[in-house]
Amino acid sequence: MKAILFDLDGTLVNTDVHHFVLWQAVLQELGITIDRAFYDERISGRQNELIVRDVFANLPFEEGMKIAALKEKRFREGNVAMERLGGLDRLLSWIRDRSLITAVVTNAPRENADFMLSALNLTDVFETSIAIEDVPQGKPDPAPYQLALQQLSLSPEDAIVFEDTVSGTLSAVGAGLVTIGMETTHDPQKLLEAGAAFTISDFTDAKLWDWLDRSAEIIASTTPVF
Repeated sequence: MKAILFDLDGTLVNTDVHHFVLWQAVLQELGITIDRAFYDERISGRQNELIVRDVFANLPFEEGMKIAALKEKRFREGNVAMERLGGLDRLLSWIRDRSLITAVVTNAPRENADFMLSALNLTDVFETSIAIEDVPQGKPDPAPYQLALQQLSLSPEDAIVFEDTVSGTLSAVGAGLVTIGMETTHDPQKLLEAGAAFTISDFTDAKLWDWLDRSAEIIASTTPVF
Protein backbone atom coordinates (compact mmCIF):
# COMPACT_ATOMS: atom_id res chain seq x y z
CA MET A 1 0.00 0.00 0.00
CA LYS A 2 1.44 3.32 -1.13
CA ALA A 3 -1.62 5.56 -1.06
CA ILE A 4 -5.08 6.09 0.37
CA LEU A 5 -7.69 7.89 -1.70
CA PHE A 6 -10.77 9.49 -0.18
CA ASP A 7 -14.14 10.61 -1.42
CA LEU A 8 -15.19 13.90 0.21
CA ASP A 9 -18.90 14.31 1.00
CA GLY A 10 -19.97 11.50 3.33
CA THR A 11 -16.41 10.25 3.76
CA LEU A 12 -14.22 12.99 5.17
CA VAL A 13 -17.24 14.90 6.46
CA ASN A 14 -20.92 13.99 6.62
CA THR A 15 -22.56 16.84 4.74
CA ASP A 16 -25.19 14.66 3.11
CA VAL A 17 -28.00 15.83 5.37
CA HIS A 18 -27.27 19.43 4.38
CA HIS A 19 -27.31 18.59 0.68
CA PHE A 20 -30.62 16.77 1.14
CA VAL A 21 -32.26 19.75 2.83
CA LEU A 22 -30.93 22.15 0.18
CA TRP A 23 -32.13 19.98 -2.71
CA GLN A 24 -35.51 19.67 -0.99
CA ALA A 25 -35.79 23.45 -0.73
CA VAL A 26 -34.65 24.16 -4.30
CA LEU A 27 -36.99 21.56 -5.76
CA GLN A 28 -39.88 22.69 -3.57
CA GLU A 29 -39.55 26.14 -5.14
CA LEU A 30 -40.22 24.42 -8.48
CA GLY A 31 -43.22 22.55 -7.12
CA ILE A 32 -41.36 19.25 -6.76
CA THR A 33 -41.50 17.43 -3.42
CA ILE A 34 -38.87 14.79 -2.66
CA ASP A 35 -38.27 12.47 0.28
CA ARG A 36 -35.10 10.84 1.53
CA ALA A 37 -35.62 7.71 -0.58
CA PHE A 38 -35.84 9.81 -3.76
CA TYR A 39 -32.72 11.74 -2.77
CA ASP A 40 -30.72 8.60 -2.01
CA GLU A 41 -31.66 6.92 -5.28
CA ARG A 42 -31.52 9.80 -7.76
CA ILE A 43 -29.36 12.58 -6.29
CA SER A 44 -26.90 11.53 -3.58
CA GLY A 45 -23.42 10.83 -4.93
CA ARG A 46 -24.31 11.69 -8.51
CA GLN A 47 -22.72 14.48 -10.53
CA ASN A 48 -24.95 17.50 -11.11
CA GLU A 49 -25.08 16.97 -14.86
CA LEU A 50 -26.71 13.56 -14.39
CA ILE A 51 -29.04 14.90 -11.70
CA VAL A 52 -30.19 17.66 -14.03
CA ARG A 53 -30.77 15.31 -16.97
CA ASP A 54 -32.79 13.01 -14.71
CA VAL A 55 -34.69 15.18 -12.25
CA PHE A 56 -35.07 18.21 -14.55
CA ALA A 57 -35.71 16.26 -17.74
CA ASN A 58 -38.62 18.56 -18.61
CA LEU A 59 -36.42 21.68 -18.50
CA PRO A 60 -33.76 22.91 -20.92
CA PHE A 61 -30.41 21.53 -19.77
CA GLU A 62 -28.88 24.98 -19.26
CA GLU A 63 -31.76 26.03 -17.03
CA GLY A 64 -31.42 22.88 -14.97
CA MET A 65 -27.70 23.49 -14.51
CA LYS A 66 -28.42 27.00 -13.27
CA ILE A 67 -30.71 25.51 -10.62
CA ALA A 68 -27.98 23.07 -9.58
CA ALA A 69 -25.45 25.94 -9.41
CA LEU A 70 -27.86 27.88 -7.18
CA LYS A 71 -28.09 24.93 -4.82
CA GLU A 72 -24.27 24.67 -4.63
CA LYS A 73 -23.98 28.41 -4.00
CA ARG A 74 -26.44 28.13 -1.11
CA PHE A 75 -24.37 25.26 0.30
CA ARG A 76 -21.18 27.33 0.30
CA GLU A 77 -22.91 30.39 1.76
CA GLY A 78 -25.07 28.57 4.30
CA ASN A 79 -22.69 28.58 7.28
CA VAL A 80 -22.84 24.80 7.38
CA ALA A 81 -21.11 23.40 10.45
CA MET A 82 -18.51 20.85 9.36
CA GLU A 83 -16.62 18.35 11.46
CA ARG A 84 -14.17 15.71 10.35
CA LEU A 85 -15.67 12.24 10.39
CA GLY A 86 -14.96 10.24 13.53
CA GLY A 87 -11.49 8.69 13.58
CA LEU A 88 -10.21 10.67 10.59
CA ASP A 89 -7.50 12.40 12.62
CA ARG A 90 -6.24 9.02 13.83
CA LEU A 91 -6.17 7.66 10.30
CA LEU A 92 -4.37 10.73 8.94
CA SER A 93 -1.76 10.32 11.67
CA TRP A 94 -1.38 6.62 10.75
CA ILE A 95 -0.91 7.67 7.12
CA ARG A 96 1.74 10.28 8.01
CA ASP A 97 3.66 7.78 10.13
CA ARG A 98 3.93 5.50 7.09
CA SER A 99 4.62 8.27 4.56
CA LEU A 100 1.66 7.25 2.42
CA ILE A 101 0.31 9.41 -0.39
CA THR A 102 -3.23 10.76 -0.18
CA ALA A 103 -5.78 12.27 -2.53
CA VAL A 104 -9.38 13.43 -2.57
CA VAL A 105 -11.60 12.28 -5.44
CA THR A 106 -15.06 13.83 -5.56
CA ASN A 107 -18.03 14.41 -7.85
CA ALA A 108 -18.41 17.84 -6.25
CA PRO A 109 -17.66 21.03 -8.17
CA ARG A 110 -14.19 22.46 -7.54
CA GLU A 111 -15.61 25.43 -5.60
CA ASN A 112 -17.39 23.06 -3.23
CA ALA A 113 -14.38 20.80 -2.81
CA ASP A 114 -12.05 23.69 -2.00
CA PHE A 115 -14.64 25.19 0.34
CA MET A 116 -15.08 21.96 2.32
CA LEU A 117 -11.37 21.18 2.57
CA SER A 118 -10.74 24.72 3.81
CA ALA A 119 -13.58 24.49 6.36
CA LEU A 120 -12.14 21.20 7.63
CA ASN A 121 -8.60 22.64 7.73
CA LEU A 122 -7.47 19.91 5.32
CA THR A 123 -6.35 22.04 2.38
CA ASP A 124 -2.67 21.10 2.69
CA VAL A 125 -3.15 17.47 3.71
CA PHE A 126 -3.67 15.82 0.32
CA GLU A 127 -1.19 15.56 -2.54
CA THR A 128 -3.92 16.13 -5.09
CA SER A 129 -7.67 16.53 -5.39
CA ILE A 130 -9.91 15.57 -8.31
CA ALA A 131 -13.18 17.47 -8.81
CA ILE A 132 -15.90 17.01 -11.39
CA GLU A 133 -14.42 19.64 -13.74
CA ASP A 134 -11.18 17.65 -14.01
CA VAL A 135 -12.60 14.62 -15.82
CA PRO A 136 -14.71 13.94 -18.94
CA GLN A 137 -17.01 11.68 -16.90
CA GLY A 138 -17.68 11.68 -13.17
CA LYS A 139 -18.48 8.77 -10.90
CA PRO A 140 -19.70 6.03 -11.47
CA ASP A 141 -17.28 6.17 -14.40
CA PRO A 142 -13.77 5.12 -13.27
CA ALA A 143 -12.22 8.24 -14.85
CA PRO A 144 -11.88 10.27 -11.59
CA TYR A 145 -9.92 7.52 -9.83
CA GLN A 146 -7.91 6.74 -12.93
CA LEU A 147 -6.86 10.39 -13.12
CA ALA A 148 -5.86 10.39 -9.45
CA LEU A 149 -3.68 7.31 -9.99
CA GLN A 150 -2.15 8.92 -13.06
CA GLN A 151 -1.34 12.15 -11.24
CA LEU A 152 0.23 10.22 -8.37
CA SER A 153 2.12 7.81 -10.68
CA LEU A 154 0.47 4.81 -9.02
CA SER A 155 -0.99 1.50 -10.13
CA PRO A 156 -4.40 0.35 -8.80
CA GLU A 157 -2.78 -2.23 -6.55
CA ASP A 158 -0.83 0.56 -4.83
CA ALA A 159 -3.86 2.23 -3.26
CA ILE A 160 -7.12 1.76 -1.40
CA VAL A 161 -10.23 3.94 -1.44
CA PHE A 162 -12.85 5.06 1.06
CA GLU A 163 -16.29 5.70 -0.51
CA ASP A 164 -19.80 6.21 0.87
CA THR A 165 -21.99 5.98 -2.25
CA VAL A 166 -22.84 3.33 -4.79
CA SER A 167 -21.70 5.53 -7.68
CA GLY A 168 -18.40 6.24 -5.96
CA THR A 169 -17.83 2.58 -5.14
CA LEU A 170 -18.55 1.57 -8.74
CA SER A 171 -16.07 4.22 -9.89
CA ALA A 172 -13.27 3.08 -7.59
CA VAL A 173 -13.84 -0.63 -8.19
CA GLY A 174 -14.04 0.06 -11.92
CA ALA A 175 -10.58 1.61 -11.68
CA GLY A 176 -9.31 -1.61 -10.08
CA LEU A 177 -9.03 -0.26 -6.53
CA VAL A 178 -9.76 -2.06 -3.28
CA THR A 179 -12.64 -0.05 -1.85
CA ILE A 180 -13.89 0.25 1.72
CA GLY A 181 -17.48 1.41 2.05
CA MET A 182 -18.49 4.10 4.52
CA GLU A 183 -21.88 3.47 6.14
CA THR A 184 -22.56 7.19 6.57
CA THR A 185 -25.12 7.80 3.82
CA HIS A 186 -26.09 4.60 1.99
CA ASP A 187 -27.21 1.05 2.69
CA PRO A 188 -24.05 -0.99 3.42
CA GLN A 189 -25.47 -3.96 1.50
CA LYS A 190 -25.72 -1.84 -1.64
CA LEU A 191 -22.10 -0.77 -1.23
CA LEU A 192 -21.08 -4.43 -0.94
CA GLU A 193 -23.11 -5.27 -4.02
CA ALA A 194 -21.29 -2.46 -5.86
CA GLY A 195 -17.98 -4.11 -5.02
CA ALA A 196 -16.85 -2.76 -1.64
CA ALA A 197 -14.51 -5.17 0.15
CA PHE A 198 -16.27 -4.43 3.44
CA THR A 199 -17.98 -1.50 5.14
CA ILE A 200 -17.29 0.54 8.27
CA SER A 201 -19.34 2.95 10.39
CA ASP A 202 -16.53 5.55 10.41
CA PHE A 203 -12.77 5.63 10.85
CA THR A 204 -13.01 4.48 14.47
CA ASP A 205 -14.46 1.11 13.40
CA ALA A 206 -12.43 -1.81 14.77
CA LYS A 207 -12.94 -3.67 11.47
CA LEU A 208 -10.86 -1.03 9.70
CA TRP A 209 -7.97 -1.11 12.15
CA ASP A 210 -7.91 -4.93 12.24
CA TRP A 211 -7.74 -4.92 8.43
CA LEU A 212 -5.00 -2.27 8.35
CA ASP A 213 -2.97 -4.22 10.92
CA ARG A 214 -3.31 -7.43 8.91
CA SER A 215 -2.38 -5.62 5.70
CA ALA A 216 0.72 -4.14 7.35
CA GLU A 217 1.74 -7.61 8.57
CA ILE A 218 1.35 -9.07 5.08
CA ILE A 219 3.43 -6.25 3.56
CA ALA A 220 6.14 -6.70 6.19
CA SER A 221 6.28 -10.48 5.67
CA THR A 222 6.69 -10.13 1.89
CA THR A 223 9.24 -7.28 1.91
CA PRO A 224 12.77 -8.54 1.16
CA VAL A 225 15.36 -7.91 3.86
CA PHE A 226 18.83 -7.00 2.58
